[in-house]
Amino acid sequence: MNTVTTEESPPQTGQAADRQRSRRRLILAVIAIAQLMVVLDATIVNIAMPSAQQDLGFSNDHRQWVVTAYSLAFGSLLLIGGRIADLIGRKVTLVTGLAGFAGASALAGAASNFEVLVAGRALQGVFGALLAPTALALLTTTFTDAKERAAAFGVFGAVAGAGGGVGLLLGGVLTEHLDWRWCLYVNLIFAVVALVGALALLPRHHREKGVRIDVPGTVTVTAGLFALVYGFANAETNSWSSAATWGFLAVGAGLIAVFTWLQTRVAHPLLPLRILLDRDRGAASVAVFISAAGLFGVNLFLTYYLQQTLHYSPLKTGLAFLPMVAATMATSTVSTSVLTPRWGPKPIVPVGMALSAAGLVWLTTLDTQSTYATHILPPLLAFGLGLGLILAPAMSSATSGIEPADAGVGSASVNTMQQVGGSIGTALLSSLAASAATGYLAGEQPTPDAIAQSALASYSTAYWWSAAFFAAGMIVCGLLFRRGALAHDPDTARTVHM
Repeated sequence: MNTVTTEESPPQTGQAADRQRSRRRLILAVIAIAQLMVVLDATIVNIAMPSAQQDLGFSNDHRQWVVTAYSLAFGSLLLIGGRIADLIGRKVTLVTGLAGFAGASALAGAASNFEVLVAGRALQGVFGALLAPTALALLTTTFTDAKERAAAFGVFGAVAGAGGGVGLLLGGVLTEHLDWRWCLYVNLIFAVVALVGALALLPRHHREKGVRIDVPGTVTVTAGLFALVYGFANAETNSWSSAATWGFLAVGAGLIAVFTWLQTRVAHPLLPLRILLDRDRGAASVAVFISAAGLFGVNLFLTYYLQQTLHYSPLKTGLAFLPMVAATMATSTVSTSVLTPRWGPKPIVPVGMALSAAGLVWLTTLDTQSTYATHILPPLLAFGLGLGLILAPAMSSATSGIEPADAGVGSASVNTMQQVGGSIGTALLSSLAASAATGYLAGEQPTPDAIAQSALASYSTAYWWSAAFFAAGMIVCGLLFRRGALAHDPDTARTVHM
């Protein structure tokens, strides 16, 4: 029987154990940097967009492709990226992803025209699809001790939840004090640090002989996810009744259905359905999906509110998100190291959903006279505290009990839920917000005050719908998650309920 050499280490004592713990902490830093690169690139370019548009001279109709090109490549290739990590080795895949992401960032940053910028962003998405699942798979197979695993997933969850806010802050600093191109060039710094760490610290992971790529599954799921992401992205600029919207969504849904059918009939499925059919992992996937969809309501529309209504600078806007980032990091760590080991995810994740929903409802009260300390900071803190209670336990639960040989594709399934959730949130909330603004102005004179109030109406609509996502998540996760703490068995990589 063929075996897989994973990143797990045998139990040791004394100085050798201390060295191994120190090594694992450094590996965690490498993983966190890789994940941060992927997450912050979803928001850092938003801050740079006006400057890039002015510099390269592309129209408002074209600017969505700077974001869409990244999400299309990233979302559609995640599952095959995770399986590649399982087959050729996670160290090789991570190093390839880091080097490729850096090269793509350099290409996009040096772009002399719109087409090169979009091509660079698409390549970022391709290599991001290698990085994201590999980073989570490495976390799953490196940290097998229950206490260390909880702390590691706390850090990872904090990065996943706070990365968008970090991207806004970093984008503001770089755009305001350097140039919009540095929002892309900064990835080279992250990549070099992570590359050095990966080459020095990660052991080799050899593929399992005899395993093959599921070609029919790869083709159908890649095309299906592409069609879904493209359909939702198209809804941002066209109506939901547009053939380019519902047509791609229908094709995507059909291809995903075919992919699911195929996975029950091939010898080496791209995504073994046992990974998703576990009740806790299914609940965790729902939590990640809903969080990504709802998070958009804060990151994008609050950015618009701060800059367009309160006239914050890009840097000040980024700084405004820092308390939310800190709150997310704090509860991510506490939830995985203290709360979840004691009570399990069932009470923790729904409480986080409720807290985030409350923060979003609170944001609907903002107006043109709102102040940061009194009206914006409290709901931001509530939202951030809730997000930390959701993401870290959900990601840990989503990868618990997965066999080491399936760690990459299992991690990719979680990342896919996050990416598709974000795409759906982007399209749905943008459409609802635009309709609310149009409805408010119907029959009104387009005075500056009326336009400002219509913008507030659109933001409020987005917050209400985002809150509804989290409220639904609270109910679904409360019903699906099993009771009791999860015990991780490092020998079998199974999840056992206490």
